[in-house]
Amino acid sequence: MDIMLNDIEVRVLGSLIEKELTTPEYYPLSLNSLTNACNQKSNRDPAMNLLEEEVVRALDSLRFKQLAVLSADGGRVPKYRHLMAEKFGLMPSEQAIICELLVRGTQTVGELRTRGERMHPFSDLAAVEEVLQELMARETPLIALIPRQPGQKEGRYAQLFSGIPLSNENDSEVRPEPARQRVMAENERIAKLEADVTMLHAEVADLRRVIDEFKKQFE
Repeated sequence: MDIMLNDIEVRVLGSLIEKELTTPEYYPLSLNSLTNACNQKSNRDPAMNLLEEEVVRALDSLRFKQLAVLSADGGRVPKYRHLMAEKFGLMPSEQAIICELLVRGTQTVGELRTRGERMHPFSDLAAVEEVLQELMARETPLIALIPRQPGQKEGRYAQLFSGIPLSNENDSEVRPEPARQRVMAENERIAKLEADVTMLHAEVADLRRVIDEFKKQFE
């Protein structure tokens, strides 16, 4: 997938989708409401404690990637909404599945049915499996099946917006704390900015050299 999101962007995007499906009367979301949605203790894994500034950075990145937008009907308070349905042509059932994978990580078919009911009704496991197959069969798949791991009874599904996970919550490998994940994402962003600045310095130096050479022709 061409789009790649960090952990905070995943949480922000998932929270926007969730609130549209569960509380449409309060959607789009203000920055304060969105931050609270990202940090809520229920229906989230891992739990996060994001600052509004971190949510703003994630929103700016999602807007650049055409996954979120500032709502035109926000009134005096700026409000935000996601663009998943428009960008990927998603049905409500598909949005519910992707939302669950965004806000709670890898899950089994049974977990997705139980947890996704609050956003979209699924008649049985076969209905969930049908949606999962449709999302995987796309020209650019949006989800993937993670093979069954030792100690697990069945495979688990994962969203691909942040890449294929190397491990999941049932692995013996210790997962980084949410704070460490945020620091890692921030370090990655700063490293990219530093690389961009270095590249710009090199380009400016090349331009100065070209200008100096051009001036010498008239001396």
